[in-house]
Amino acid sequence: MSVLLIPIAPLGRTKTRLRGCFSNEQLKELTIAMFKDLSSKLLNVNCFKEKIVYCNDNLILQLAEDYGLIGIKEELTQPRKSFDDVIKDLNTIAIKRFNAEQTIFTFLDIILISAKNLNEINSLVKENQLIVCPAINSAGVSILGRNPPDVVSTRFSDPEIPSLVALINHAKEKGIEKIAIYDSFRSGFDIDIKQDLVLAYEYLKIFNLTDTLTFHFLKNNLKLTLKKINANNNREFSFALKEED
Repeated sequence: MSVLLIPIAPLGRTKTRLRGCFSNEQLKELTIAMFKDLSSKLLNVNCFKEKIVYCNDNLILQLAEDYGLIGIKEELTQPRKSFDDVIKDLNTIAIKRFNAEQTIFTFLDIILISAKNLNEINSLVKENQLIVCPAINSAGVSILGRNPPDVVSTRFSDPEIPSLVALINHAKEKGIEKIAIYDSFRSGFDIDIKQDLVLAYEYLKIFNLTDTLTFHFLKNNLKLTLKKINANNNREFSFALKEED
C-alpha cells in the first residue's frame, strides 16, 4: 500500500517569503492553521497505509499525534540539508520502517486540496511509476507520487531548472514511461508569495472553505487585496488595502 508523506519546516523557518506580509508569530499561526486544516481533511481519507508528518518542531509533532497521524522528528543539520535531501530522508524512512510500496508527498500550503483529490492521486500512483501535479502559479511540483518509492530522485533543489521541468526531464532520461500528470487546480494551488495570499483568501470563499482555520486567519490578518493595473489584463496586479467584509 501507499504511504502519505508530509514534510514540514520548523515553525521558526516557515514561509520566509511572506515575512513582508506577516510577523514571525503570525507566520507560525498560519502554519498551524494550515496544518490543522490538512489534518482534518485526512481524517476522511482512508486509502493510505500510513500518514506521516516529518518535522523538527515538537508542537507540530504533537498536533500530528492528536489527529491520528504518525509524527517523526527531523534531525536538523549544519549546514542545512537541501530540500531534495530532506525528501530523500523521509522517503527512505517510509521504505525501511513502514514497508512503503508507493509514496505520495503532499505539502502544507496546498490549502484547497480535498479528500477526493487524495483518493484519486492514490489510485493513480498504483497504476503509474510517477505521478505529478504541477503547481498552478509556477513550474513547480505540488504533489509527487512514486511507485516504487525510489523509482526516480526528486529535483526540487535544481539550481537552474524549475522543479517540475527538471523532474520530468530526469524521469524520461531514466527511462520512466508510466508518468501521469494529475491535472487539478485544487491540488496545484499553493501559498508561496504575497500574491498567493490574496488569491488564497478569494479561492477559499469561492470553494466554500470559509469554515477553515486558514480562511479565518487570512480574514483576520491579511490587509491586502489585488487590483488590476490594466482593465484588459488579468495577469498584472497592484496591491491595495483590503476593505472589511
